[in-house]
Amino acid sequence: MKRSSLLIIILIAGIMSLKAQITYDEVGGKDRLNTITTAVPFLMIAPDARGGGLGDAGVASTPDANSLNWNPAKYAFIDKKMGFSLSFSPWLRKLVNDIYLGYLTGYYKIDDRQTVAIGLRYFSLGEILFTDEIGNPLNYYSPYEFSLDGTYARKFSEKWSGGIAARFIYSNLTQGQYVGGAESSAGMSVAADVSVYYQSDIELGAIDGVFAWGLNISNIGSKISYSQTNIKKDFIPTNFRIGPSLTINIDEYNSMTFMLDINKLLVPTPPIYYRDTSGQFIVGPDGKKLIAKGMDPEVSVVQGMVQSWYDAPGGFSEEMREFSFGGGVEYWYNKMFAIRGGFFYEDKTKGNRKFFTLGAGLRYNVFSLDFAYLIPLEQQNPLENTLRFSLLFDFDAFKGQ
Repeated sequence: MKRSSLLIIILIAGIMSLKAQITYDEVGGKDRLNTITTAVPFLMIAPDARGGGLGDAGVASTPDANSLNWNPAKYAFIDKKMGFSLSFSPWLRKLVNDIYLGYLTGYYKIDDRQTVAIGLRYFSLGEILFTDEIGNPLNYYSPYEFSLDGTYARKFSEKWSGGIAARFIYSNLTQGQYVGGAESSAGMSVAADVSVYYQSDIELGAIDGVFAWGLNISNIGSKISYSQTNIKKDFIPTNFRIGPSLTINIDEYNSMTFMLDINKLLVPTPPIYYRDTSGQFIVGPDGKKLIAKGMDPEVSVVQGMVQSWYDAPGGFSEEMREFSFGGGVEYWYNKMFAIRGGFFYEDKTKGNRKFFTLGAGLRYNVFSLDFAYLIPLEQQNPLENTLRFSLLFDFDAFKGQ
């Protein structure tokens, strides 16, 4: 992909964002757009095809190699000794062919109670031609972002487990170029995940099954900045995810799993600021814009997580609109072939993402293949008309052969 302006970076970042970028302070009522934006939104993209085929749900799905993204605590219940997964998701495939998200994970079960895992998430923005302020070409660069993860999961009992993950985040969008007269730099952050998982066998009349639920608070970490001289830093997408799942073993060959994920960004909601008659923001003696409704978003990470539950300028009703929902159904035949379907919903004032997902899985001895396809409803989606896939490798089966 070749472009003639640095502005393409801003365009791509806007398109790839999981939240719409437009807010209107002057529009009131329940339909007022007030989306929450963060840096490094690639951390919130469903990286694997199984979760992508289930409506971006997976906090309580059965454990697999990609549990690091959805709920690290699930690794403690994984029934294999060791394995890894490689996933690939083209991005904006309708426009370009060199933007993609790659995801690599691997796990090792130390004993019956302890499991460790690592992961690498890499987002490439393709090749872009940078220019100076008057449009003179400078050079071609390849902006990219990545995160490197490590996690530890442990069983507390036969039904409960917990997990923690550490994450290093690196975002190099401008390759050290001058933006707005200031030299830019790569953004870096460190973050952690804290998660819990519960799993229990149940009986539904003559049919047995498994009930599970999980909770994962991900990306609890430092703010990020893209300039050494800019004191303003942006929040990373700290996210609260919780949900249940129910697996029904219909008979020896057929099983179905139903799941639901509920999400909320633990990031301050943009307030409504006072404006004068010309539409300009009114600034106080301290140089900050005066807030008419809501709370100051320029707070610490911990304070931002706490106040994110009650700082919406529209009150309780707006706080409720900040929850998004993803759910799906997974059917397995003979533990060899799977069909998946899902739906994701986000309120129109908070991003308006609504889409159906379809997926399939094949399991054959050592290898497993998962596929996912997304169908948008309300607006265009960077993943529409795109086939995503994941390849999983089972070392236990390999040793058996």
